[in-house]
Amino acid sequence: MSLNQKHDEQRRMTSITRKLHWFMLRGKIGRSIGSDLLLLLCLTAGWCAQQEYTAFGMILLENHRRFDLVETAADPGMDLIYRVTSQAGGPVLAVSCLIPFTVIGILVVSLLILQALGLIFSYYREDGRIRKILAPINEIALQADELSRLSFNEDKYQQIEEALEHIRPDQAEAEGPLSFGDADLTGVEAAMNNLLLRMRDTLRQQSRFVNDASHELRTPIAVIQGYANMLDRWGKSDEKILEEGITAIRNEADHMNYLVEQLLFLARGDSGRTSLNRQQVRTDELMTEIYEESLMIDEKHRYRLSDSGPGAEVLIDPGLMKQAVRILVDNAAKYTPEGEEIQLSYGMDEKGSPYLQVQDLGQGISESELPHIFERFFRADEARGSAGTGLGLSIAKWIVDKHEGHFEVLSVRDLGTRIRIVL
Repeated sequence: MSLNQKHDEQRRMTSITRKLHWFMLRGKIGRSIGSDLLLLLCLTAGWCAQQEYTAFGMILLENHRRFDLVETAADPGMDLIYRVTSQAGGPVLAVSCLIPFTVIGILVVSLLILQALGLIFSYYREDGRIRKILAPINEIALQADELSRLSFNEDKYQQIEEALEHIRPDQAEAEGPLSFGDADLTGVEAAMNNLLLRMRDTLRQQSRFVNDASHELRTPIAVIQGYANMLDRWGKSDEKILEEGITAIRNEADHMNYLVEQLLFLARGDSGRTSLNRQQVRTDELMTEIYEESLMIDEKHRYRLSDSGPGAEVLIDPGLMKQAVRILVDNAAKYTPEGEEIQLSYGMDEKGSPYLQVQDLGQGISESELPHIFERFFRADEARGSAGTGLGLSIAKWIVDKHEGHFEVLSVRDLGTRIRIVL
């Protein structure tokens, strides 16, 4: 591409970016003004309601209300009066509101100014984001322009058409890159292969996210269903069970909402943009909560909670760490025969580090498979016939790695598996 063509393309890109900027800016300004006007109305109405409540101890909707602008002897000579009269027309309340409304107006205007400054400071960040979004489209346009400038004969167009007819974005990469077999089409070939690689990567990320979501949302839904069934059986006549069930369902619904947000963080985890909400949490309280939920969810196994000393306080993201332990419990239940025991425990190891542990009496993991169990989509040969996506342990490892912790795995074939999270 010549220098003039590059300049023309840069000007075109800048023009499109500015148009998108103005479109987005108008929307943000409209939303800001709308929210500020709503805030102004709410503050005004709240002040008026507070005056009535202070004066009478209640708010009577049948009273008549109005604002009067009156002259006063003092400077500046005018005052705004809020009047409330009864249905009979008698005066009930008359209070000056000029100063409070002025303060409210100043607050709302200040907020609007801050929002405007925020829009100004975010200009360059938005510009970079828009250019990043437009970059693939711009590349396609450049390649199309390059194609239009090449002097192709009918045979070359036929080559491209035949090659494109047999490709799919979700093809296995093992099939190799697209090839036209023509030196004149090398540039087009490279551009199409780069585009296919990005499309395949996007499809892979979307598939991974869907699998993660379906895997991780199953447990909180089961908890809600368990408590709903309990309420249906006994909660109608037992107030204590009703209160317990409602509280548990509300808590689990909140947890499920939080879990969805965390899945979005996990989807961005590869780019390093997911942050942790660390809090001081006791390991005994966390494992007790998981133990009680496991009893509710799974009636086919026996659960036992034990400890190797008092619980310890750890600085973790409780939602994410609970999610990691639940993955271990879910796997233990999946591969442990019905009626057998699954043991949950917590304590301190020989180095003084707190740990959370899940131990089962399942089929175990072979020595050759142990190094791969945390890889995404990896599933042991014996596990391929059971339900699952092969993503659970990889998610758990991601969470533990983010907490600067590690796993200790001990497994013996046909005897069971013990997985410990050391923090």
